[in-house]
Amino acid sequence: MTMMETVTKDLTNAMKEQDKFTLSVLRMLKSALQLEKISKKHDLEDDEVIAVIKKQVKTRKDSMAEFEKYNKMEEVENLKQEIEVLSKYLPPELSKEELEKALDEIFAEVKPESIKDMGKVMKEVSARLGNSVDMSLVSSLVKEKLN
Repeated sequence: MTMMETVTKDLTNAMKEQDKFTLSVLRMLKSALQLEKISKKHDLEDDEVIAVIKKQVKTRKDSMAEFEKYNKMEEVENLKQEIEVLSKYLPPELSKEELEKALDEIFAEVKPESIKDMGKVMKEVSARLGNSVDMSLVSSLVKEKLN
């Protein structure tokens, strides 16, 4: 079963169970997936679906930071629940230790000399680890190692 089919099936189940919150989150996700499908002009592969879901989670995390700034805790809690629903569809991310180990291997191969080589390192990380890492965390770890 593809990721799209899984999302559609879960959306149907949320309708049947009258789980309005999950239903609304999955409808927003389905809409984002449809937009991506239209822009790509083909059915989405699982890795493309995961990329869309990660984008949705990132958007919500950014919104959470803004709401926290203005002390709107009800919205923050709402966004946390939305992230929880969306995270069910994401592959488990590598732990920080596993990520650091992978970065050490990549650094040994790429041999970056300065911050100018960060692009090469990030490209290699993206190629090897793909959707199993949070790229913002990777970026900060790579900057630490390069400095």
